Amino acid sequence: MMEQASRVWVAGAETLIGQAIVAALRRTLPTESVIPPEAEPDLADPRAVEAFFAQHRPQHVFVAAGLSGGIAHNQREPATLMLDNLQVVTNVIPAAHRHGVRKLLYLASSCSYPRACPQPMAVESLHTGPLEPTNLAYAMAKLAGLELCRAYRRQYGAPFFTVIPANAFGPGDDFSLENSHVVSALLRKFDEAQQAGAESVSIWGSGRARREFIYVDDLADGCLFLMDRYDGDDPINVGSGTDHSIAELAALCATTTSFAGEIRFDPSRPDGMPEKRLDLGPLQQLGWRAKTPLPVALRLTYEWYRNRRNCL
Repeated sequence: MMEQASRVWVAGAETLIGQAIVAALRRTLPTESVIPPEAEPDLADPRAVEAFFAQHRPQHVFVAAGLSGGIAHNQREPATLMLDNLQVVTNVIPAAHRHGVRKLLYLASSCSYPRACPQPMAVESLHTGPLEPTNLAYAMAKLAGLELCRAYRRQYGAPFFTVIPANAFGPGDDFSLENSHVVSALLRKFDEAQQAGAESVSIWGSGRARREFIYVDDLADGCLFLMDRYDGDDPINVGSGTDHSIAELAALCATTTSFAGEIRFDPSRPDGMPEKRLDLGPLQQLGWRAKTPLPVALRLTYEWYRNRRNCL
């Protein structure tokens, strides 16, 4: 149990998910138990990572590090995304083993599942078909981290496991139009259109693709729950249990931002995977469920953005 650990580290504490996990840990553990984000080494430098473990001796590790982005970012910088994520796993996971970490949770991605995966996506479907081409490089890096955790468990008995989250969003997200994921991109687009009095907003894709979303604070809560309650060889999915089409999401984002104009879809732009819905059976059997409804989560995220949009 983490309550018995003297040191907990979140690798990638400045990422969206990392920030939420740090905040959840600070609500749960004594301040001195959580290694401060500013102590994080350069995760691309193996010597710096090794020195960090030697100095701080974390006993529980959450790996939330690694660059990520939406379809446009994946198409524009696949090598950058892949290399950054590979460096994280090849530096952090072996060092955690060498320094006797009690337990490690690695965050992968739902794009690690095959493009034509049966729905809902169960871990048994991993590696059973081709990946979605628009995020192939990033997904391969995430699969490498997933399999490296399995390899250390099988070869050394290391208590390392993988969480596969649904599409996470929330306060602290990247709202840049170049790199953001779909929720933050839509909230910004509709907000700017509403302020400008625009008559319409154009959105990539057909609007038919379906996604499962999870509020980042719920995901952080699920990660802490699993760090204490799960120790399996198989990855485990964490999601909200509901999915929406991009068209439905766009309508909710328009309502959230008070945009009353027309929503236009551009089918010449890629949809990505046609559908991503996670099998949450194993997680629900352990007794955990997400708490925040999507409309509430969108409102909280938009309020955060609106209060900071002039300085982002």
